[in-house]
Amino acid sequence: MKKERLKRMLDERTLVLIKPDAVKRGLIGVILERFERAGLKIVSCKLVLATREQLDGHFPKSEDWVCGMGHHTLEASKEYDFNPVDIFGTDDPFKIGLRIKEWNYNYLLSGSIMVLVLQGVHVIDTVRKFVGYTLPNKAMPGTIRGDFSVNASDLANTLKIACENLVHASSTQAEAEQEISNWFKPDEILS
Repeated sequence: MKKERLKRMLDERTLVLIKPDAVKRGLIGVILERFERAGLKIVSCKLVLATREQLDGHFPKSEDWVCGMGHHTLEASKEYDFNPVDIFGTDDPFKIGLRIKEWNYNYLLSGSIMVLVLQGVHVIDTVRKFVGYTLPNKAMPGTIRGDFSVNASDLANTLKIACENLVHASSTQAEAEQEISNWFKPDEILS
């Protein structure tokens, strides 16, 4: 029992996408260095040009997820004092979420993505701490987004583009497993 628990802890994995804006800016090395300095192990890594099919497999398909993005955007519209109807033509959270999802597809299809699997104790939580808050303007200094990103959701919405935030990191074990299997074949991952 102890050995199984220890193995699960040591072998926890997460998926990280170093997105096109980070790749274009030459930040791959700096980002990887932060993970490696923390003792996390890179067990797979590849540079890809994503396809719509890969993104279909990456993003959740649930209506709740799409509506969630819409609701977050409606909350941001109050915080940053913009009218969502002026930008999205609607205040329906589902329709707004669909638009943001499409902007995210366009963002991830715009250039190369470094896809990697990291392994280590509490790797999911550790990586998310290093990455920082999803919206770069709210990310703390010392985090990847806080140190290297200059974007904000209200600016992105005004420009009708995704909020470029350099990286993606899985948020749960189930999400990590699903995302890893979407981007990698089992024989592409080393231990």
